Amino acid sequence: MKSVLSLLTVLALFALSLAAAESETMADRSLRNIAAKQREIFADAEKKGERLSEEGFRVQVQSLVHEYERLLNDNPKFALGHAAYGALLGKVGMRKESAAMLLKANQLDQDIPYVKNQLGNYLAEEGKPLEAAPYFLAAIKLAPNEPLYHYQLGSLLAEAKDDFLKSGEWTRPALDQSMANAFKRATELAPERFELAYRYAESFYDVEKPDWDAALKLWAALEDKAQTPIERQTMRLHAANVLIKQGKTDHAKTLMATVDEPALQGQKQKLVAQLGENAKK
Repeated sequence: MKSVLSLLTVLALFALSLAAAESETMADRSLRNIAAKQREIFADAEKKGERLSEEGFRVQVQSLVHEYERLLNDNPKFALGHAAYGALLGKVGMRKESAAMLLKANQLDQDIPYVKNQLGNYLAEEGKPLEAAPYFLAAIKLAPNEPLYHYQLGSLLAEAKDDFLKSGEWTRPALDQSMANAFKRATELAPERFELAYRYAESFYDVEKPDWDAALKLWAALEDKAQTPIERQTMRLHAANVLIKQGKTDHAKTLMATVDEPALQGQKQKLVAQLGENAKK
């Protein structure tokens, strides 16, 4: 699983954490300065895109690494410093080193939700979903109104369903409910995020006993929000798929007849074939 938090967003979170402190220490000021420099470097890299000099960027990142190491050498118990350094290391592909920094931050301060979430991500990517889940739950407990953390939990439960069921600690109904609730909550907290609502609607395919009427309403709502013809017709195909599962073939055929985007014809033909198979039964 990949985190959808950009490094610039992470730095903004750390800046807010520092601003919330009652009194700014020298370590806080140093981290603020490093974070400002880091934001500038990565924003510039993103702006340049393919024109970016890889060697120049590497030198800039290395300078950040040196600054973090000096900061932590002088302030070995500075949790936010370890967390920010871990975020940088993760961004440049040093996953194990990043996890080590995040673990240290977590040891120093148990109340940084970003750290919990990133440790959950690391464990999930390492194929340890049962160990990842408590970190995601801890992140949600610390920051219940952050949609990302709910989304991450839902994704973990969906992607590692078999692992959770084999553990004997979860029943299928409990797992399905927890997954659906996580995606639903993420959507409620960020109703403007189309991709979160899309994943929530998709989650009805993942559960053992889906409420297809509710799914149909979600796909219709997403069609209303869609910005392009291909997006709207994609939602229509999902709705047709749900209608086929409900046995409402005539309605499904009517919807499918309105799908004429060339890029969607393969998906459309799969549904047509599904209708043919159902008719033979």
